[in-house]
Amino acid sequence: MKIITRLLVTAALVMIISYLPIGIQVNGVFTALKIVVLLGLLNVFVKPVLVLFTFPITLITLGFFLLIINAIIILVCDMFLDGFKVDTFWHALLFSIILSLSQSIVYKLTEDKK
Repeated sequence: MKIITRLLVTAALVMIISYLPIGIQVNGVFTALKIVVLLGLLNVFVKPVLVLFTFPITLITLGFFLLIINAIIILVCDMFLDGFKVDTFWHALLFSIILSLSQSIVYKLTEDKK
């Protein structure tokens, strides 16, 4: 149940971010759900391979190269989905940063206190 809630919250965040003037277009809620699922799959299967191959660069840049990897994952998602448009690499980077920060904030505010 927690995974479904996180998928829906992330889809809502994707829709909200798409209304910002940052060069990202999402054609609807169903497309936002497909984006979230595909991003999740790419983060599970593709991102670890990219991190492994770029480990020296990531180490030299003190982890900042992971932002570049996240932008690449967003661009790959753009290539596979109709209804999701990313204008440039820089827009993908900005989208990735905003999505990560907003997810962190929302998840922190909604976590269960024990």
